[in-house]
Amino acid sequence: MAVSFLSSLTSRRPFLYFVLPVAGVYVVWLSYMQFTGQWGLFNDNWFMSLTMIFGSFIAGISSEGGGAIAYPVMTLVFNITPEVARNFSLAIQSIGMTAATLWIIAKRISLERTYLLLSGAGGLFGVVGGTLWVAPLVPAAYAKMMFVSFWLSFGIALFVINHVRKRDTRQQLPRLSACQKSELVLVGVLGGVLSAIFGNGIDICTFSFVTMKYGLSEKVATPTSVVLMTSNAVVGSLMHGFLIADMQPEAINYWLVCIPFVVLGAPLGANLLDKINRLSIAVMLYAIIIAQFIAALFIIRPAGSLMMVSVLTFCAGIIIFFFLTSLHREEVV
Repeated sequence: MAVSFLSSLTSRRPFLYFVLPVAGVYVVWLSYMQFTGQWGLFNDNWFMSLTMIFGSFIAGISSEGGGAIAYPVMTLVFNITPEVARNFSLAIQSIGMTAATLWIIAKRISLERTYLLLSGAGGLFGVVGGTLWVAPLVPAAYAKMMFVSFWLSFGIALFVINHVRKRDTRQQLPRLSACQKSELVLVGVLGGVLSAIFGNGIDICTFSFVTMKYGLSEKVATPTSVVLMTSNAVVGSLMHGFLIADMQPEAINYWLVCIPFVVLGAPLGANLLDKINRLSIAVMLYAIIIAQFIAALFIIRPAGSLMMVSVLTFCAGIIIFFFLTSLHREEVV
């Protein structure tokens, strides 16, 4: 896979759209690390480099951005605060998923433009508003369990419609009414708010909507969601870095030791995305969602009100996602 990936870089378009920007990132990163003597960061933070080698690949190949790996691993396994995990997730995705987006553009991988533009516009409002007014109000433990519980319900719903109902899929959205376009914008706003809280969310949120309601194929919805998460990550990381100025030193250190891995890992995932079928993409998504949920149960051990919130979140997700699938079935009939 890596050999075919590298050999495909020889054409003009990948060179202009991908190789030059990635080479620029390496030059800047190497220069900074050398002149500031930061190589010792790898001694203390190597576990994040290892995490994001895997996480960046998942970011490129699925609708779960790299933050979907980084956030739960950091908060659940390494007991890093949700605020640091969120800021790191946004910052590292602004590098890795931008590289994946450049690869998607260079290789002309299919995108759904209506979905991209409408949800992208809503997502920008959502991530800005969520960063300023929503994220500071969400308790850490509740944020973790709501995150994994909601997406567990989506994983179950996606499995049912793919393997039980055997849904029909389409390569692009149908002609949308003004009301349906507004829905896509609002889902983008919600996804942007989730990105502001967890460091990712617009990708899986909008992906779930267009695949459930409209039957959009995972092979088209996934790269489109990657591009959407890129926009949220760039805006979110800039806000935390310069506007709010609360980017923690720990998040910056984690970011520095992961840059050289994600800038190639995410495009590798995007490259494979164009070569596998949609059900293989879905199976990988099920595995990630289930692993996140099981890890949260063992590490957080929710009880009382936290368990109740988790159950209610899961049930709400089931209702929402199966309602969306019923809308798609009515449209097909």
